[in-house]
Amino acid sequence: MASVHIAVVGAGHAEVLASLHAGCFAPQDQWNGAAMASLLASPGVSVGLILVGEHPAGFVMLRCIAGEAEILTLCVLPAYRRQGLAAQLVAWSLTSAAAQKAEMVFLEVSVANHAAQAVYAQAGFVQKGQRRAYYPDGSDALVLAYAVSAVG
Repeated sequence: MASVHIAVVGAGHAEVLASLHAGCFAPQDQWNGAAMASLLASPGVSVGLILVGEHPAGFVMLRCIAGEAEILTLCVLPAYRRQGLAAQLVAWSLTSAAAQKAEMVFLEVSVANHAAQAVYAQAGFVQKGQRRAYYPDGSDALVLAYAVSAVG
């Protein structure tokens, strides 16, 4: 595999992020360029874009506010899955959250997304709850949490 690195990107990458998101999620779950730009303009939001060689392969969007962090979305294009990229994005998120003095990192993941659940479990996330009918298709989400003090 080509070299892999994570670049911190901002509002100028909203359309790239939207394109990646569209390549990973069902139409009703996709975030367009305007949604990405709006989120990127929000306080505490940062994005790690993972590149394989020079090709964007996925990203993670993290929001850190008042000692807590939330992974808003994480995606890896299908052609790049099962290569450890999602785990690298999760690790980047945890390191970024720790650097911003977050004590906990939260996220929601579909009850049907077993691959993502495995990545998060391997990183040390634990289930803290469940949100009924959270996603547009009516499916439930698991609420997962990670104690940042465990980083390092």
